[in-house]
Amino acid sequence: MFIEQAYKGNNTWWRVLITTLFTAGIFIANFILYLFMTKEQMDDVYQSMSEVPNNLSLIINLLPFVFLLALLFFLVRIFHKRSILSLTTSRDKVDYKRILFSFGLIVFFTIVVFIISYFIDNSEIIWNFNPLKFTLLFLVSILFFPFQIAFEEYLFRGYLMQQIGIIVKNKWFPLIFTSVVFGLFHSANPEVAKMGFGVMFFYIGTGFFLGIMTLMDESLELALGFHLGNNLMAAFLITSDYSAIHTDAVFRYSGVENPVDMLNEMLVSIAIVYPILLFIFAKKYNWISWTEKLSGKIENPNSINKF
Repeated sequence: MFIEQAYKGNNTWWRVLITTLFTAGIFIANFILYLFMTKEQMDDVYQSMSEVPNNLSLIINLLPFVFLLALLFFLVRIFHKRSILSLTTSRDKVDYKRILFSFGLIVFFTIVVFIISYFIDNSEIIWNFNPLKFTLLFLVSILFFPFQIAFEEYLFRGYLMQQIGIIVKNKWFPLIFTSVVFGLFHSANPEVAKMGFGVMFFYIGTGFFLGIMTLMDESLELALGFHLGNNLMAAFLITSDYSAIHTDAVFRYSGVENPVDMLNEMLVSIAIVYPILLFIFAKKYNWISWTEKLSGKIENPNSINKF
């Protein structure tokens, strides 16, 4: 009943339009700008970004999400007359243990995979740890990343998935739509320029993974925990010149970027790691009725059994 939670609010078309434009506008504008910029212009932008101190650049990139998340919550409460709980879960309260479990699981997997790859070949991975810079990185990340990942999850897997679902009256379309749009809105990331549009399979695949997780568990909790753990590990563990955001991570990739190798590593996550994680979640939380939960019809609970 996660998508059906939208029926608890006022869903007149203009409210949905205003909320979507005001909150997703930053992604839409960024995507349109990316489409009209030349490669040389994009390279100039990336070069300018790389000249800003890492921690300051991180703050600049993440600070807008604080206001965007607050704006999304405000519009849901005021325009749609809904509780934030209905945007989060179909259960009676938020299960923080789910968030922590998902967070811990992806952190564990990320560290294990990194250790294995490090011992296989560490010739181009150098020690980059600076106590002061890393402490600042840690504080900035802990403070701001929760807002960034919460906004993306509440917007894509929460608000848009629910609103689109009650419009089309099914679950498969909002799953596909939000996953594809989630991927496309990351197309301006530097790694896309380095590796080509093939990397969009990773972003869209991640969108599907998070969407499946949300629909099967009837809540955002697992997606929130995974997204936060993934982004923090990306910031803390290893950095490179082609990363979306440069950080003062513990390690640094110093080699010449091989687009094929980088893309293959990302696709491994989709083909191997993500199915393993879904299997673990399914066993732990007793997920059943996959077909119904991922592609079933949506009915307004307020109109059922009315004569």
